[in-house]
Amino acid sequence: MHVSELQQLLRDFSAERDWQRFNTPRNLALALVGEVGEVAELLQWLTDAEAADPSDQLRQRAGEEVSDVLAYLLLLADSLGVDVERAFTEKLAANAEKYPVHLARGSSAEHTEPPPEPVTP
Repeated sequence: MHVSELQQLLRDFSAERDWQRFNTPRNLALALVGEVGEVAELLQWLTDAEAADPSDQLRQRAGEEVSDVLAYLLLLADSLGVDVERAFTEKLAANAEKYPVHLARGSSAEHTEPPPEPVTP
């Protein structure tokens, strides 16, 4: 299923319930933040090892919360007129240019440009 199809499903869901008037960018951004918080709450006290090997119950709950995040994100993009597929591919291309493999591979550094050569007097 394409992003645009998911957005249409959400539009239809909202329209059936007469919720479109509540889907303002501000409301959707605040709801999105709340849902991201719920994802964080699921993981906040787990070790990295526990989070990397989730139980079936955690996987189920995480799936529910991630779905809520995705729904609000897609509704927000829709309300702002953002073409998510185009914006994503453009951003990925910009990041590939900003973080070329030969400089970024295995590094979590914010900037991947090589450090300047030391100045010798």
